[in-house]
Amino acid sequence: MADRKKERAQVVSQEMLADGIYSMWLQTEAAGTARAGQFISLYTNDAGKLLPRPISICETAKESGKLRVVYRVTGENTGTRQFSELKAGDRIDMLGPLGNGFPTGRAAGKKVFLMGGGIGVPPILELSRQIECGKKQIIVGYRDSQTFLRDEFEQQGEVYISTEDGSVGTRGNVMDTVKELGLDAEIIYACGPAPMLRAIKAYAEAGQIECYVSLEERMACGIGACLACVCKSKEKDPHSNVHNKRICKDGPVFLSTEVEI
Repeated sequence: MADRKKERAQVVSQEMLADGIYSMWLQTEAAGTARAGQFISLYTNDAGKLLPRPISICETAKESGKLRVVYRVTGENTGTRQFSELKAGDRIDMLGPLGNGFPTGRAAGKKVFLMGGGIGVPPILELSRQIECGKKQIIVGYRDSQTFLRDEFEQQGEVYISTEDGSVGTRGNVMDTVKELGLDAEIIYACGPAPMLRAIKAYAEAGQIECYVSLEERMACGIGACLACVCKSKEKDPHSNVHNKRICKDGPVFLSTEVEI
């Protein structure tokens, strides 16, 4: 965690990828050390909103010092709405990189599932760029035909898509894609909503497959001090001496057998 730093980053570009989904590139020192699966905390310029908003890292360009976040605007009078109104050249306070990343070294020579659902799709892009494995299978789930980041994923490996309405790929979720197409893997990396991760965890444990999940949770401080974002864990947390893990600091990536979802 020593590489985290608060700084005033500069917006390089901003665009809308789908309804309510925005992509923002930032010029930031954090790009140099960020790993797939980590996140940054962005602060609004609204004095009434003191807490930062945690957003997963979608992509990094270390050579040019740029970092990309892809996020969903959650309402009109929200921090994410304010972020979406930023333009190139604007400045924004941020803290990062935060949390732990995916253990990409575990995938060497193995057949891999990279699974993302909803706003858990963006962090899978950087993971797909960084990971070296035997066979890369990218399985991503969307609500409808607005399959943002699809072109970028297709440059990284085999892509399989599920949509809730059946407009693209398999009707249903990412696990429906696995079952319908008869896909298999030796190791799984996943990010998305709790019901999706719960299904992936059960599938992995039934097949004795090594599986890493990135948990989505509303965070407050983002650095593990407030204990607002905890999940039940197999082992006792040395910080609180209870069976909890702090998602922001101990995670957001966990071995699936370590946590309850």
